[in-house]
Amino acid sequence: MTHQTVVTGIIVEETTIFSLGELSRACGKPAEWIIALVEEGVIEPVGSDRSQWKFKGHCLRRVRIVQRLVSDLGLNLAGAALALELLEEVETLRNRIAALEK
Repeated sequence: MTHQTVVTGIIVEETTIFSLGELSRACGKPAEWIIALVEEGVIEPVGSDRSQWKFKGHCLRRVRIVQRLVSDLGLNLAGAALALELLEEVETLRNRIAALEK
């Protein structure tokens, strides 16, 4: 007997734009938590007024990674922001190495 797993998700492209409320709902976190991520420099909104903030698609990915770092490792937002930066630097270096090996 085989078991099938059904995975559902949303494909977010770079051209996808989220409002503060939409990003908050997509992450299951209150808007105040998203605002704290902006203050930590994890994500950068477009627009100067909070009521008009827009977030590009890559912000959702960054927020999801921070969520995992906070929940799985117990990091605070500042620690998660630093860990995210280091993870992205490692990814960039791995991509460079892969390009050089071709």
